[in-house]
Amino acid sequence: MADETTPEQAKGTAGYLLEVGMLKRAKRSGWWIAGVKDPETIAEHSFRTAVIGSVLAMMEGADPAKVALMCVFHDTQETRVSDIPHIGRRYLDAASNEKVTADQLAEAHPAVSAGIGRVVSEYENGDSLEVICARDADKLECLVQAVEYREQGCGNVQNWIDTSKDKLKTASAQALAEAALNMSSIEWQQTYLR
Repeated sequence: MADETTPEQAKGTAGYLLEVGMLKRAKRSGWWIAGVKDPETIAEHSFRTAVIGSVLAMMEGADPAKVALMCVFHDTQETRVSDIPHIGRRYLDAASNEKVTADQLAEAHPAVSAGIGRVVSEYENGDSLEVICARDADKLECLVQAVEYREQGCGNVQNWIDTSKDKLKTASAQALAEAALNMSSIEWQQTYLR
């Protein structure tokens, strides 16, 4: 049986839930460098990353629920440090994602703080098949998003496609990337239009 939640723990946990809501408004700022005027939000990226991660896990024989959980929490720290493009990271000494997560959850229910802390720590430091699938999902989502932006007329995304593709580790992610690069983003409609 779970321990009773104190009012302070409930408030701290609810505060975290409200904080992660910021991710629905915060844009993925790296795309501005490529000339994308209205990039997707961090929450939109995390949602599709979780779906991709689940799919990759199924294809690779990993635990899809564990991969999806890692994908959901992999960028939650950006409520505090924002989405810093890779070029910007050269000039900053940012706190680790584990430290940011611990600060975010300092007042939350201890089970929530420990549980999310474990998920983030595993994503950041682990090397299991689930971690590899979650990281591949993050890169594959970026590649797919770049393909969509390219179709919308943003011609400066090839570097994002190339670097994302080069970082993929699993055979499944590599195969899905190749397929995505050789079809349009609305080609899926053909399955019901035939």
